[in-house]
Amino acid sequence: MGISRRKFIQLSSLASASLMVPDFLKGFEYRPIGAKGNKVLVIVQLSGGNDGLNTIIPCRNDIYYKSRPLIGIARDRALLLTDDIGMNPSLRILKQLYDEGHVSIINGVGYQHPNRSHFRSMDIWQTGSTANELVTSGWVGRYLDNACADCNAHNAMAIEVDDSLSLAMKGEERSAIAVKNINQFYNAATNSYLKKLATHEDEHDAQLASYLYKTLRETTSAADYIYAQSKIYNTAETYPDTEIGKRMKTIGSLIVSNAETRVYYVSHGSFDTHVNQKDRQEKLFEQLDAALGALVSDLKKNNRFDDVLVMAFSEFGRRVAQNASNGTDHGTANSMFFISGSLKKAGLYNDIPSLTDLDEGDLKYDIDFKRVYATVLDNWLTTNSRDILNKKYELLDFI
Repeated sequence: MGISRRKFIQLSSLASASLMVPDFLKGFEYRPIGAKGNKVLVIVQLSGGNDGLNTIIPCRNDIYYKSRPLIGIARDRALLLTDDIGMNPSLRILKQLYDEGHVSIINGVGYQHPNRSHFRSMDIWQTGSTANELVTSGWVGRYLDNACADCNAHNAMAIEVDDSLSLAMKGEERSAIAVKNINQFYNAATNSYLKKLATHEDEHDAQLASYLYKTLRETTSAADYIYAQSKIYNTAETYPDTEIGKRMKTIGSLIVSNAETRVYYVSHGSFDTHVNQKDRQEKLFEQLDAALGALVSDLKKNNRFDDVLVMAFSEFGRRVAQNASNGTDHGTANSMFFISGSLKKAGLYNDIPSLTDLDEGDLKYDIDFKRVYATVLDNWLTTNSRDILNKKYELLDFI
């Protein structure tokens, strides 16, 4: 049976309106949960493949310096964690937090049959899959599917501070919301035309129309909530005037205002340092270090540091040997950082990978990244990781 001319006009009008909605408003359909004092996860993606060996440095290893005669970081420049291992000299605030017992470093993180393509390896990390699986939903998105099955609240449970969503934040049924600039997001989502459209959901029995109206209604509701939360707390902390600094300021303001958001996601980079790596990586680290330092200071002053876990990862590390352009090419295993006031095991969680036992010139992984995800899901977000990762992984004990 065909639809009436009136309904056809209504659907056509809705479809036209949807074209005017920015990408970050599309695909938002969930009712998240949360309460004051909830544990919060802040995920920092070091995009492009950060060089782990110039981040956590084997500064008494001759192979390291022979492999990197021009880009190796001298021991007297490294920030020493032990007598044999140092940290990149641009991570001074992170080193201070490390000394205070607020940083856990997990080395040799990767997966079996590593892929050296940016896109494929990032897909693997963001979906929480194995190298031979093709998964279309993200691990945080599936967490939303699981945690929000019976959600009734209106606000955003997971936010990516960007213009669009990463695959990690897209679930099978529900997704996070992308917000780079809260004021712009609020203005776009709550303009009078979209507000008016959002009130007409019950007038349409067509499934597509009902879904689109529901999406608009929930988006405008979330925009109202996020905007209101962002105005509760006006930080006195000085965040750096960089892209990553501005994004951390947004995250900090929402956390301190007790927004019910459980997961924040932010990207920094690119760390794809094929050419002149040393200066580029250290500049990116300076920006990251200052932004994280401001966030932690803000959280400490407002008694929220114990409730927050910052997790930093990259899609792969770099090769052991430098290339002819004073850079490094795509590698495999890497280090992950965790920052929190509630770590159970701080410091170096495990040894850095061997530089003599390599996989075709690359580091061999020691810890499957999905074990790390499972630990965060079970011990921090208090959900059942098996439901999200489709397998029970042995947990680590750093949180």
